[in-house]
Amino acid sequence: MAFNHRHLIDITEYSADDIMLVLETAVKFREVNERKIKKVPTLKGFTVVNMFNEPSTRTRSSFEIAEKRLSCDSLNFGGSSTSAVKGESLVDTVETLCSYKIDMVIVRDKHAGVPRLIADVSGAHVIDAGDGKHQHPTQALLDLYSIWEKKGDLAGLKVGVVGDIGHSRVCGSLIPALKIMGCEVTVIAPPTLMPARPDVLGADHVTSNFDEALPELDVVYMLRIQRERLEGAPYPSLREYNQLFGLTKEREPLMKPDAIICHPGPINRGVELDSYMADHPNRSVILDQVYAGILTRMAEMYLLLGGSEDGLTA
Repeated sequence: MAFNHRHLIDITEYSADDIMLVLETAVKFREVNERKIKKVPTLKGFTVVNMFNEPSTRTRSSFEIAEKRLSCDSLNFGGSSTSAVKGESLVDTVETLCSYKIDMVIVRDKHAGVPRLIADVSGAHVIDAGDGKHQHPTQALLDLYSIWEKKGDLAGLKVGVVGDIGHSRVCGSLIPALKIMGCEVTVIAPPTLMPARPDVLGADHVTSNFDEALPELDVVYMLRIQRERLEGAPYPSLREYNQLFGLTKEREPLMKPDAIICHPGPINRGVELDSYMADHPNRSVILDQVYAGILTRMAEMYLLLGGSEDGLTA
């Protein structure tokens, strides 16, 4: 199937077939990642810039590993090391980088819309690695891969997204992606952590009663409290939040026997999850999500850049 996209910026621009192609391509790269020598010449000769203007551990490291395993030439760029601290505009910075004849920019920024701006001015392929409170499409794709791998199918699954809905860019991509793939989505949070218009996200159900919703869910997707993005005090204490919205050992009897637990990381243990649930050997797929990040990001770069088929099977 043809993949007719130049960028990965807005997950709603991708169809169910597009998403399945990414997931199925990631399966092929799983075999590469389980070899003793985990490197293929698939994207040899392509130059990728990692422009991370906001701190990142999982996303940045998985992109860097994915690039190395695809044999890309990569440049790490951003933050205090850029000329932005001297007053240079983003557009001037991007145009300077493009003078190096780069092929792709992976961008994370605290401002929503920056990846689209870079795509408009650069001519390079752009992947959004998280922009403000807006979107995080590569996180959504690795989440879908992890759920699909465990459940075998996505259509018809009941997924609950629990926690800081209003400040989460993960939700901005995950909920539309789940809906594209035929899932039924419930968002669960205190009213103070909901956006003003939760219906805009596209979820089927909105509730503040976690215990009532939990028994219906096939997938329980816990969100981190975005303390760095909060304004004011949207809940009395972390202890009270944990009692009402934390996935704890005491709540496990409410869950379906085969329900799984996801989390985008990093986890605030004792807040949204206790250690028993975070490390649950049968339910937690959190570390599987981390591994899926390498596989799906390899697939995304491969499909967007049109890498060598021979390189994939080398």
